[in-house]
Amino acid sequence: MKNLNETHNPELTSWVSSANDQSDFPIQNLPFAIFRRKSNLKQNQGPEKFRAGVAIGDSIVDLKAAHKAGVFSMALTPMLKTLYKPRLNSFMALGEAAWSTLRGELSRALASDSSLRAQLETCLVSQSEAEYKVPARIGDFTDFYTSINHATNVGKLFRPDNPLLPNYQWIPIGYHGRSSSIEISGHAFHRPKGQLKAPDVDAPVLAPCKRLDYELEVGIYIGSGNTLGHPIELDQAEDHVFGLCLFNDWSARDIQAWEYQPLGPFLSKSFASTVSPWIVTMEALAPYRQAWTRDADHPQPLPYLNSHNNRNTGAVDMHLEVSIQTAKMRSDGIAPERVALSNFNQSYWSISQMVAHHTVNGCNLKPGDFFGSGTQSGTTPESVGALLEATTGGKHPITLSNGEQRTFLEDGDTVVLGGWCESETAPRIGFGKASATVLSAL
Repeated sequence: MKNLNETHNPELTSWVSSANDQSDFPIQNLPFAIFRRKSNLKQNQGPEKFRAGVAIGDSIVDLKAAHKAGVFSMALTPMLKTLYKPRLNSFMALGEAAWSTLRGELSRALASDSSLRAQLETCLVSQSEAEYKVPARIGDFTDFYTSINHATNVGKLFRPDNPLLPNYQWIPIGYHGRSSSIEISGHAFHRPKGQLKAPDVDAPVLAPCKRLDYELEVGIYIGSGNTLGHPIELDQAEDHVFGLCLFNDWSARDIQAWEYQPLGPFLSKSFASTVSPWIVTMEALAPYRQAWTRDADHPQPLPYLNSHNNRNTGAVDMHLEVSIQTAKMRSDGIAPERVALSNFNQSYWSISQMVAHHTVNGCNLKPGDFFGSGTQSGTTPESVGALLEATTGGKHPITLSNGEQRTFLEDGDTVVLGGWCESETAPRIGFGKASATVLSAL
């Protein structure tokens, strides 16, 4: 776990006043994104280049502009030039010492008593004027299955007497996903087509998915990688993790049911995934770490997945929510309605365990590689992270406050994920939103 330092001081405030007023982005957060202003057409200029920024209140610190304004020490110049690029991979590759150094300088420059206010004020861009893109070039994407509650709920639909497969409690289960279809929050996608086979017919048909679902997940960005053939030890695993985001790994449940045996998800997962724009660094999450536990009557992890440090601080107390806004709600001016509230601290496998297991065979991770945590479900009906669970496989629809019902998603539905951390000794920090809208099939 990252150590607490001056950047985590709960009494710290910023001269950016919006950061001090129940913002997702107080000075204790300072998450990264890739952004640009939406348009320069009024000045008869083309679109700006995408570059790195850090959120503070309702603004973005343009890191390239801040560097040119002389806000940072000259020794940071090589590091800061990596942030001129339209992706964060080069900065991620520098490692946690570089990430922490920049965080410290930004914190001091944005603090209420900073002498750099005049220089830095001119480098702020309103978030309302910004557009974003996926912040890293994601070379490889691995989707894990770390919520035992989700695995049990889904397993009961198909194997009521034995919902968990024998390996689940021994090994962090994952599959290789499709990174090319990961999009930034705010996009829309068409309902996918695929082969569907009803249980009472002999042959499948090609048709639009009828059982479209969301999945409430946490996204994990790898920072510095490892050399092929050299595993990452459990207690060094988080040194290689840059930060977390919100992640919706959409699923076509009927396509999945037909295709997943024997090799797992394919077209049922590769049509769309949604990430939130902001990456909250592991250092920012230090005050919200909790003990990671394993029930005494469950199999205990093998030695390469077990350590004192992981047991003490392996979990992250991160609240997660799902909201839905139907097309009718949108036309009636009704805001998205919460349908689930969960927490990442119930994950059966920790971030470090995912990294250690992924590399134990010598697999090499690279800067910008991405993990999905798997759907994060709690133990109550209100805390499940997918409609497949909430509706018991489509048998019991949920009812929204305007009277509309859903078993699975319909065209025009917008799904919004939210996330935040808070404690009695640390301020609330947020992850922004991850939203996307379902369009009709092509």
